[in-house]
Amino acid sequence: MTPVTTETATTDATAQPSPPGKALAGIRVLDMTHVQSGPSATQLLAWLGADVVKLEAPSGDITRKQLRDLPDVDSLYFTMLNCNKRSITLNTKTERGKEILTELIRRSDVMVENFGPGAVDRMGFTWDRIQEINPRIVYASIKGFGEGPYTNFKAYEVVAQAMGGSMSTTGFEDGPPLATGAQIGDSGTGVHAVAGILAALFQREHTGRGQRVNVAMQHAVLNLCRVKLRDQQRLAHGPLREYPNDDFGVEVPRSGNASGGGQPGWAVKCAPGGPNDYVYVIVQPVGWQPLSELIGRPELAADPEWATPEARLPKLGKMFQLIEEWSSTLPKWEVLEKLNAHNIPCGPILSTKEIVEDASLVANEMVVTVPHPERGEFVTVGSPLKLSDSPVDVTSSPLLGEHNEEVYVGELGLGDEELRLLKSNGVI
Repeated sequence: MTPVTTETATTDATAQPSPPGKALAGIRVLDMTHVQSGPSATQLLAWLGADVVKLEAPSGDITRKQLRDLPDVDSLYFTMLNCNKRSITLNTKTERGKEILTELIRRSDVMVENFGPGAVDRMGFTWDRIQEINPRIVYASIKGFGEGPYTNFKAYEVVAQAMGGSMSTTGFEDGPPLATGAQIGDSGTGVHAVAGILAALFQREHTGRGQRVNVAMQHAVLNLCRVKLRDQQRLAHGPLREYPNDDFGVEVPRSGNASGGGQPGWAVKCAPGGPNDYVYVIVQPVGWQPLSELIGRPELAADPEWATPEARLPKLGKMFQLIEEWSSTLPKWEVLEKLNAHNIPCGPILSTKEIVEDASLVANEMVVTVPHPERGEFVTVGSPLKLSDSPVDVTSSPLLGEHNEEVYVGELGLGDEELRLLKSNGVI
C-alpha cells in the first residue's frame, strides 16, 4: 500500500483551486457533517468559494435516502443542502481509514462535524490530537447544547426551538406552543457556525494558529429569540402595551401575529379568503392618515381617540379589525399595491408555491434550477450572500463517493491498486 504521511504540516497546496474571484478560494474544508445543521454551514462555505470535501461513511449521509420523491435517487433533502461540494467515502473505524483521515486533516484549513457529543474523540481524534496533526486547522463542532445538564440530550430542529425560547413565544394566546416553519434550529445554527469559522480563519492570519469553534443549537435559537428576552425584562415594569394580549403573567405570552416591536403589525385577511390570502401590515405613525383614508374612515386621522400611536395602543385589535374589513374585500396583490402607493410597510403572505414561482426571486438567483446527473434537475434555494467580487454559481450536490479517485489518487497520491483494495475491503 502507498504510505500516507501523518506528519504535522500546514495546509497542503494540492487542495483543488476554487474558481478565480471567490472569497474563500484556496480554503479547504473537511466536511464531516450530516443531516442539516452541519451541511447548511458547509454549503455556505462552498458558495463562498471554499473547496468543501464531504466525507461520508460508505453508506452515505442518511438524508440521501430520506423523504425521497424519486426511487433510488438522492433526495431533495440531501441535494438542497450539499450543492457545490465534493464527496468521498471513508470508514473511519478501520485503521487504514484513520490513517487516511489523519492525512485529510493535515491538508485541510477547516474541519466541521455535527456528530453526537464525544463521537470524534472516540475515533481517536481529540482536539489535542487534531492540533498535533495540523496546528493551523479551524475545528468547528455543532452540537445540540452547551456544557451542562443538557449536553447529552439528542437534539432535533424543533427540540432546539422548544428549548431556545421560540416555541413558548410562538402561537396564539389561547393555543399551544408552536414550531416555526423556518429551520432556525438547524440552518440557523449553521449560519452561526459559519460566522465563527470565518472569524477563526481571520484570526489565524494574525496568530498562525487554528482554534475550536463550538456552536450549540439551543444557543443559536436563543440568540434569534433575543427580543423575547428583552420583553421578559420589560415585564418587570408592567404589561407590554405593544402586545394585543389582555392579561400578562410573569412570562412573555404568545401574541399571535403581533410584531411586538415599536410599530404594531398584524396579518389581515384578503379576498377570496384562502389559507394564504393575507397581507401583513405595519402601522407607523406617518402611515395612519393615508391608511384611514384607504379603509374609508378618514375621520379617524384627526380623532383624538385614534390620532396618535399612544391612543391606538390600547385598541390594536379593533384597529386591525377595521383594516381587515377593508382588506378582506380585495385580493392580496391589490391590497399590497394600494398600501405600497402610500409607503405603508406591508407584505403578502407567500405560499411555498408562490415563492417557487416568484419571478423576482428567480431573477435574484434565490430560487435556482440545478442540473443533476440522476434526477435531471432540481429547484433549490440559492445563496443569500451576495458579494460583488465573489459571485455564486450553484452546482449540483455530489453523488456518493463521486470524488474518491480525484481526492485519494490525484491529491493524496494513493495508487490505483490500493484504491481498488480500499473499496473491496470496505474502507471506502
